[in-house]
Amino acid sequence: MSTCPICHKPAEPKFQPFCSSRCANIDLGRWLKESYAIPDAEQVPEPIPDEDDA
Repeated sequence: MSTCPICHKPAEPKFQPFCSSRCANIDLGRWLKESYAIPDAEQVPEPIPDEDDA
């Protein structure tokens, strides 16, 4: 059985993967406030070369 990613209680099938609508709404709020983000390949900084490599 999976656990809720917010509170770590057992997940309920009705709210999968969460245990309740409260935890589902907390997660939604985090996405809407941009607390979560999917990394964009274009935003990954290039490594700075060492002076020895130049």
